Amino acid sequence: MPQPAYKNLTADCRPPTARGVVSTGVTGRHRFLTVYLCSLPIRIIFVRGWWQLLLLILGILLLTACRGRSRAITFAVFGDPAELAAYESLVDAFHQQHSEITIELQHIPGQNDYRQRLAAQFTAGAPPDVFLLNYRRMAPFAVDGGLEPLTSYLTNSDLIQEADFYPATIVPFKWQGELWCIPQNVSSLVVYYNRDLFLSAGVPLPTDSWTRDDFLAAALALTQDTDGDGITDQYGVGLEASLFRLAPFVWQNGGEVVDDLDNPTRLTLDTPPARAAFQWLVDLQLRHQVAPSRVAEAAESSESRFLNGRLAMFFNSRRGVPTYRTINSFTWDIAPLPAGPVPAGILHSDGYCMAAAAQNKTAAWTFIEFANSVKGQTIIAASGRTVPSLITVAQSPAFLDGLPPASSHLFLDTIPMLRAVPTMSRWIAIEETAGREVERAFYGEATVDEAIAAAIQLTQPEFERAREQGGQ
Repeated sequence: MPQPAYKNLTADCRPPTARGVVSTGVTGRHRFLTVYLCSLPIRIIFVRGWWQLLLLILGILLLTACRGRSRAITFAVFGDPAELAAYESLVDAFHQQHSEITIELQHIPGQNDYRQRLAAQFTAGAPPDVFLLNYRRMAPFAVDGGLEPLTSYLTNSDLIQEADFYPATIVPFKWQGELWCIPQNVSSLVVYYNRDLFLSAGVPLPTDSWTRDDFLAAALALTQDTDGDGITDQYGVGLEASLFRLAPFVWQNGGEVVDDLDNPTRLTLDTPPARAAFQWLVDLQLRHQVAPSRVAEAAESSESRFLNGRLAMFFNSRRGVPTYRTINSFTWDIAPLPAGPVPAGILHSDGYCMAAAAQNKTAAWTFIEFANSVKGQTIIAASGRTVPSLITVAQSPAFLDGLPPASSHLFLDTIPMLRAVPTMSRWIAIEETAGREVERAFYGEATVDEAIAAAIQLTQPEFERAREQGGQ
């Protein structure tokens, strides 16, 4: 009797959807059965008789065994090498506690590339099971049905509860009655400063209560033409000219960025407090010339100048810390935003989100739950990039670890005054459109009033689209 032949036991990477597929066909005079065992196609060729039944049973048994072992969850992140190492440690620690679940880490270094890939994956119908999203970018995914609501998961968790987190970071991830992501971090916008430049110039170091006048005086003193050739070699301050950077100064003036935070219908940059804040920001570059011009910024970014010791102050969130810790040519620290009439800062926060298309939601939640537990957030805090959203971890040596910045406590001290921009489906389009107008004014290509008028006019259709989508 002819014996069955076994061929094609070769690894062939197939998409996750191919797992568990059994197919049959004909090759030459033989029939075959192909079992995609844990993504590997095993083709079994057989002849007539009882072998067919035996091999079919074998295939089903293999398939069942594969399903029992393979609970793979894809997890997408972005970040520099220090952050990647922390996420790898997180995944390793999770595997030690949950050997029945496999986490497949997908890492994209740059945030822009990460966001583009994530959007492409959702468009293709193959998003990662778990991924990081900033609260400002969450609503578009939720309004299209791309996210799994996590309200009930958190309510029923025995490991974490809503009360464990800083309220300032939980609230922005709530939208239309649901909690959509679990916040990983909570950061404010701060001023990173080169301590050595301050001391060498005899300029008083920033204090926790410094004012805008104090800030401007320092920026003026630290903007220098060091070689006398008429070209500025060292700038006092560098910052991104954007609506997101402008917003906290508007709030400090007692103004608002939108007319209604819960149901916004327009920008309100044309109000006196908002306009005054906008003019103050623009004056840093145009009037006082303590910030690089567009040409100078294009030649070398402000962050690069700070790293190279030729920029005294740089506005950023906690995300810059891993990079700044590589500096060995000078000492640096952080200061709060220079104070205005009303205490206010702006929230920076990313959350762990679950795709609605995730095939194994229980396993995906188990990982999100672990990542946001005390153990999980302690591991990520070691990267230096995050201010933990869990109160107990943020107030522990895991965060206050003695490494730069020396004034890390300021990230915690400013949490009570943090505010968030609106959570709405079209917010990023609004922010980017208005941001281009802020940039034009900052670099002298439009007056503040012209930029405000254009920002309001150009963003109005986005507010209307959000209402039509039910995305407010």
